Amino acid sequence: MNIAIVGATGNVGRKTLEVLERKNLPIKELYLVASSRSAGQKIIFKDKEYEVFNLETFDFSKVQITFLAAGGKISENYAENIAKHSIVIDNSSFFRMDPDVPLIVPQVNAEAVKTMKKNIIANPNCSTAQLVIALKPLHDLFEIERIVVSTYQSVSGGGKAPMDELINQTKLFIENKSIKSKNFTKQIAFNAIPHIDVFADDGYTKEELKMTNETKKILDNNIELTATCVRIPVLVSHAESVNIQFKKSFTLEKVNEALSKADGCEVYDSREDGGYSTPIEAAGKNETFISRIREDKTNKNTLNLWIVSDNLLRGAALNSVEIAEALIKYNLHGK
Repeated sequence: MNIAIVGATGNVGRKTLEVLERKNLPIKELYLVASSRSAGQKIIFKDKEYEVFNLETFDFSKVQITFLAAGGKISENYAENIAKHSIVIDNSSFFRMDPDVPLIVPQVNAEAVKTMKKNIIANPNCSTAQLVIALKPLHDLFEIERIVVSTYQSVSGGGKAPMDELINQTKLFIENKSIKSKNFTKQIAFNAIPHIDVFADDGYTKEELKMTNETKKILDNNIELTATCVRIPVLVSHAESVNIQFKKSFTLEKVNEALSKADGCEVYDSREDGGYSTPIEAAGKNETFISRIREDKTNKNTLNLWIVSDNLLRGAALNSVEIAEALIKYNLHGK
């Protein structure tokens, strides 16, 4: 099987390579592809040096699976042409709500790979991915009616430039120097910004609407979800405070048991100082960590959770590679 990664020099592209290095996919040939600006760069994968090809001139007919990790504009302009030759696993938001494109988190709806009509599969928003992994086993048991979620999202969700800016702003703040934001609407260092992506007319941001719409598409269209998405001065990993109302009654024992057994979840909840997961501990790990599990005593059949996961892995690279594994499992990947 031949694989291409478009956007191989970016954050998600490099993380995809890291995941592929740990996984055992049957890769015959690997092609690294990027814009003309990055073409010609050399990248090491499994002790072998690869030269980055130019997206404009690369021949995708020799590839069975292509990972698109280069942003929405690239997906908009190139995905459907690439899909004439290769299955496309797209990390951008461009195709997520297309009814002919499955939106997949393999731990939740892997079999949806069988429904693709355009040879394109969409990877969900990073905050949605970690959320639905935790929701799936609970929804199966207790039927979720409504979710209220507040996210605390790292700057890497916006790419490398915001990460560099956070580091630079932090230095300037410590040195008591003037700060001007380039990639954020306000200063991000030592701050929290309740604004990710553009505002819609109803006052929600596009990021918040993504979480609502994607959760419905992946898990259950009957679930109601409202979100507030906040950017915080953390480099990697997103955290979420989640309030879940069920149709059926639950016990904390059954909740813990279900989450502990669920693929992709790890419960870390000891109810003592430090007995919970934080973004820095989740960075570099595959699992979605769940802590602060407790009953909401103000509302019937309602649960509170704290969910943390590496957004570059679970929300992007790892999920994409696991989609490729699902394609292989169902023999849909070509030769």
